[in-house]
Amino acid sequence: MNWPELYAAALAATGAAAGYYNRNIGVPSPEGKVNVRIPLPAAQIMDVRLWREEDVLTAVRPYVDRAPGLRHVSEEPRYQIQTFIEGNLLDGFSPRGSAVPGHVIGDTVQVLRQLTAVPQEKVPALPEDWPASGDSPSFGLRLAALTREIHATHRTEYAAVFAAFGFPADPLAPVSDRWAGLTPRPFAVLHADLHRKNMIVSSGATWFLDWELALWGDPAYEVALHLHKMDYPEHQRETFLRRWLDGLPPESTRGWEPDVRLYRQHEQIKSAIVDTIRYSQQLTDPGTSPTTHDFLVTRLAKKVNAARLHWGLSPDLTPQRVRTGLLELPAYARGRKAVTGG
Repeated sequence: MNWPELYAAALAATGAAAGYYNRNIGVPSPEGKVNVRIPLPAAQIMDVRLWREEDVLTAVRPYVDRAPGLRHVSEEPRYQIQTFIEGNLLDGFSPRGSAVPGHVIGDTVQVLRQLTAVPQEKVPALPEDWPASGDSPSFGLRLAALTREIHATHRTEYAAVFAAFGFPADPLAPVSDRWAGLTPRPFAVLHADLHRKNMIVSSGATWFLDWELALWGDPAYEVALHLHKMDYPEHQRETFLRRWLDGLPPESTRGWEPDVRLYRQHEQIKSAIVDTIRYSQQLTDPGTSPTTHDFLVTRLAKKVNAARLHWGLSPDLTPQRVRTGLLELPAYARGRKAVTGG
């Protein structure tokens, strides 16, 4: 297989699917279509990063049924070539807030169960200061430390926007003193990004993509993050939790309820911070269509309102107030003036 040729074809292709950290381009090859995965060079790191994705895929492949196969890794230039999963992106026919096909819940619980079976000696090397298995409080503090760093880094630039949205001086105050109460649970490999845009449904089965954010950590965090990002209808949320409790080893779920709630509160606050930054950057682009603009503004209002509840505020931030607050960013103000002709 001529890997550089496939890479060149990917660079020349249009219509690539891009997340926050990688572009994905399906490219025909003599052995069938492959997915060329190219890191975005200017990506802002807004999530805890532990391993290289190719090392994760190699480690979990013997245990996980429905993860992409790794075909090739290039160091310079950096890219991966993975097997291409034919099917339909879950978000394309079942967006956030809507019910998912029943098998998706079962498939998700299955992959979480399979990940608990990956022994620590089979995972990629961990940093010396990474929390030991079972040290859930230190793991929670590790997550919160990055969120605090992101806020501190952008606090001056976004001060007026944060104030308009009701951010307190210390957005993490509602969770800061609670990490010590987390129940110790044996750590497992966590996908840490299980949401509808990372799931492909093919022939009645769910495949799980994008393993770049995988962690070694507390299984309760995976559940909290999944619930936060999936936005299940209430009845499916309950179904997922019930099946997760039935499907995972008891030691992986003990003391889960208050801890999932704490992790989820942290993720809602983190999302308000991170997405205010990310969405603002998207919204300042004059090329953003009016439809996309309205979608992002409405979604940002929802995300910030979820955090406002933890800050003791009413969840009454409207899309119009989001637009008004964003006008505090000169680039956004210039972009809106150009679009409206004002």
